Amino acid sequence: MIKLQLDIKADSRYSFDRKRIKASLTKTLMEQGRDGEINISLSVVGERKIRELERKYFDRDEVTDVLSFPLEEELAETTESVGLGDIVICYPQAKRQAMQWNRVVDEEIEFLANHGLLHLLGIHHD
Repeated sequence: MIKLQLDIKADSRYSFDRKRIKASLTKTLMEQGRDGEINISLSVVGERKIRELERKYFDRDEVTDVLSFPLEEELAETTESVGLGDIVICYPQAKRQAMQWNRVVDEEIEFLANHGLLHLLGIHHD
């Protein structure tokens, strides 16, 4: 049984379905065989903030759609719960991509949140 503690931080001008995101992340965790109490932080930010994070942590001066920051292993597990880390989504980029892929913004935010979650779980793409 998964109990997802999802801490969402987003400016009020970035509108998206928070319940949908939580349900989708819970489903992905179940599909990946995770169990117990899991803590994830999700921030939805603008282009300036995501560019700042790209520069600071990845030495790239660009706007991207999603970044993941896994917690260090010794910090990740407490007796009751597992903290996986932080997912940061750029809302303006997600909105552009939603239009490009003929999706609604909620679908794109959901896709990006799950993509970020897989990175937190150590599943990466080429």
